[in-house]
Amino acid sequence: MFFDSKIEQMGREEMRALQLERLKKIVKYAYERVPFYKKKFDEIGLKPEDIQTLEDISKIPYTTKTDLRDNYPYGLLAVPMDDIVRVHASSGTSGKPTVVAYTKNDLDMWSDCVARLIVAAGGKKSDVVQISFGYGLFTGALGLHQGWEKVGASVIPASSGNTERQVMLMKDLGATALVATPSYGLYISEVMEKMGIKKEDLKLRIGLFGSEASSPEMHKELQDKLGVFPTDNYGLSEIIGPGVSGECEYKCGMHINEDHFYPEIIDRETLMPVADGEWGELVITTLTKEGLPMLRYRTKDITRLITDKCKCGRTTTRMDRIQGRSDDMLIIRGVNVFPSQIEGVLMSIPEIGGNYEIVVERIGHLDKLTINVEVKEVTLLDNYSKLEDLIRKVRQKLKVVLQIDAVVKLVEPQSLKRFEGKAKRVTDLRKI
Repeated sequence: MFFDSKIEQMGREEMRALQLERLKKIVKYAYERVPFYKKKFDEIGLKPEDIQTLEDISKIPYTTKTDLRDNYPYGLLAVPMDDIVRVHASSGTSGKPTVVAYTKNDLDMWSDCVARLIVAAGGKKSDVVQISFGYGLFTGALGLHQGWEKVGASVIPASSGNTERQVMLMKDLGATALVATPSYGLYISEVMEKMGIKKEDLKLRIGLFGSEASSPEMHKELQDKLGVFPTDNYGLSEIIGPGVSGECEYKCGMHINEDHFYPEIIDRETLMPVADGEWGELVITTLTKEGLPMLRYRTKDITRLITDKCKCGRTTTRMDRIQGRSDDMLIIRGVNVFPSQIEGVLMSIPEIGGNYEIVVERIGHLDKLTINVEVKEVTLLDNYSKLEDLIRKVRQKLKVVLQIDAVVKLVEPQSLKRFEGKAKRVTDLRKI
């Protein structure tokens, strides 16, 4: 079993001492190797040696996703490309992805972190795990894949889609664990029902669900329909990918791998630290990452920290279920989507106007993205061939930027609601 009792059951003072030691090292490392951080520090007269306590972390400026975009693609690397062995990326507002990179040591650390969370959730060497995340630049699939391999399990890299085949593989290959978004897990259960396959026909026992928000009610449905013990896990590409935190068998918060990731909670308005146990925005500093160190990265995710000892015996700080985001980003089928991405595509097409509406629904258990947009000339709606060509063109451009399919509906000019103040472009009808 992959359980690091020395770290995961470490006393609080000992953990804080380890975090401080690593914080001082990573601050000096980033200052000396990343021009972006040196410039940030120098602008406010901060030196690495000014960080003498964990509380001194508040002296360090925040890092944001905009900083990664502004330094696209490799401007924040602390090592030469010769030392980078893996590159991942997530979507960006202008079609340019947010690029992250890993050294060999980073990948080893990542695997260890994911393996810890798998074991905490109940994963074992004897498991046969089906990974139904999409493989590619997205960190989720390969992140969980390498973690399960570290545990010693048998991994089926099924990827996403082709759900009837997913069910067939699950049954025929004897999958005991499932990695997927919670909504896709529920969709799999619907397809199983159509195929006449019951949960008793499968060997599934645990599920590691992530990449989108879920609720206790959704977890109960996953348990009822798939026969799995469902757990949440959390991560983000800019920090590492999956592996930052995850639930144990008691499901009372997600254990943070805090020897590698130092968490803070700040007030969204004042950007100042909140009192212990209060809700706010999660800020993370990577303590051991070589390729792309992140100092005080604002995740925009809203949660709180739980510091009491868990029933499982682990003493690591836990984070509560994510309650939402402090910006307008949508998570659709596990993919980050910004309204500004959609607007950028629409505004680049001369035949359509600048007024549009984004509608997100959950049909069954899958997210559906619909974009209603006005055409500039009403006569276009009478020409079926041209209309279909234009819809196809818009959908294709959106897919290139968003990496997911959207339903596009072209409507008459002036038919969508106007706003005197700030426009409300997004209608999210999902009930998680």
